[in-house]
Amino acid sequence: MLKQFIFIFGLFAPLTTSATELLMVTEEGCVWCERWDDDIGDIYAKTKEGKFAPLHRIDIHKVLDDKRFQPSIVFTPTFIILEDGVEVARIEGYPSEDFFWQLLNQALLKHPKYKETEK
Repeated sequence: MLKQFIFIFGLFAPLTTSATELLMVTEEGCVWCERWDDDIGDIYAKTKEGKFAPLHRIDIHKVLDDKRFQPSIVFTPTFIILEDGVEVARIEGYPSEDFFWQLLNQALLKHPKYKETEK
C-alpha cells in the first residue's frame, strides 16, 4: 500500500526539484514575447540560469487578479523570479537579448545558491 502511495504521489510531484523558477507572463499576440522566444527561447533551458531557475509560462489573463503579485502584472512579457512560490524579483518587458541576460543575472546574483554557481 505504501509503495502504491509513493508511486502515485510521484506521478503528481513537480517535474523540477528547483525551488527557484522563472515565470514568464505572456499574452497571445505579444510581439516582444515572440522576440524573446526567437532570441532566447530555445537556449534558455541549456544555460546556467535556466538550470538554476527553470522557465514556466503563464498567460497574463490567469494572473491579473492574483494578489501574490504586487504590483499587479501589466506588461508582457514580464519575468518573475519565484522562490518557493514567492516573488523575489521582476523584469518587465524585453528590451533585447543583452539587456535580458544582464538583468536576469543581476536578479539571480541576489540568491546565495546562485552565487555559488558563479565560482
